[in-house]
Amino acid sequence: MANIIEITDFSAPELDVYARLTEGQLKNRAEPEKGLFIAESPKVIDRALDAGFEPVSLLMERRHVDGQAKAIVERCGKIPVYTSDLDVLTQLTGFQLTRGVLCAMRRRPVPTAREVCQNARRIAVLEDIMNPTNLGAIFRSAAALNIDAVLLTPACCDPLYRRAVRVSMGTVFQVPWATIGQETGDWPQIGMAELRAMGFKTAAMALREDSCSVDDPALSAQDRLAIVLGTEGDGLADRTIADCDFTVRIPMSHGVDSLNVAAASAVAFWQLGKQ
Repeated sequence: MANIIEITDFSAPELDVYARLTEGQLKNRAEPEKGLFIAESPKVIDRALDAGFEPVSLLMERRHVDGQAKAIVERCGKIPVYTSDLDVLTQLTGFQLTRGVLCAMRRRPVPTAREVCQNARRIAVLEDIMNPTNLGAIFRSAAALNIDAVLLTPACCDPLYRRAVRVSMGTVFQVPWATIGQETGDWPQIGMAELRAMGFKTAAMALREDSCSVDDPALSAQDRLAIVLGTEGDGLADRTIADCDFTVRIPMSHGVDSLNVAAASAVAFWQLGKQ
């Protein structure tokens, strides 16, 4: 039997997770084992549950309890299900709920880069990508286009930030990911050495005169390839490009110089992730 709780007090501390805690507070850097994240929409919550994440509570429109979220409520057992009308929930959270359902879930320990890459043939390495929309879109493309794992440098956005999770459509729970290096200074030197030790050749996505085309046969011939993508504004750091085995470009037309990093990732993954 679901534990349905009608919201009557906006200041109730059990609602802080949805209304008042920042992403950093949810992550709980001081005590990572107590960290939480928010999954939004029934499909995303389903994927998180399929991946084994533990639900803590649900927040949803009243009409969804026996409607589109009925199966979610049943899967989550006896956890609290906070509910009210949409206008009340919008006042509480400060934004319009996507599909009217949120779930607070417990974080899990993040595996090591070596663990997620153990059987990987194609991986993506994201350097300092801080926009959660771009990060979520990259994960969605990675899941769809045969990328086995994603590695993030320490300055990257957290894949479990609410917007990243939502934009990814829950694929952040399907594609294995890890941080490469523990401190910002670990990349690129230490991180590149770790990739080489795991047997990966590295392909820097960058616009350089000496770049090869993304469809160059030398790239597809690699047994293990890491596709390295840079931050939204400046692209990859010069040192990162210099340390990579290949510098790769996507051919452009009509005077367009580059694609957004999320769009570029989809093109690169489609071409280089072919089996």
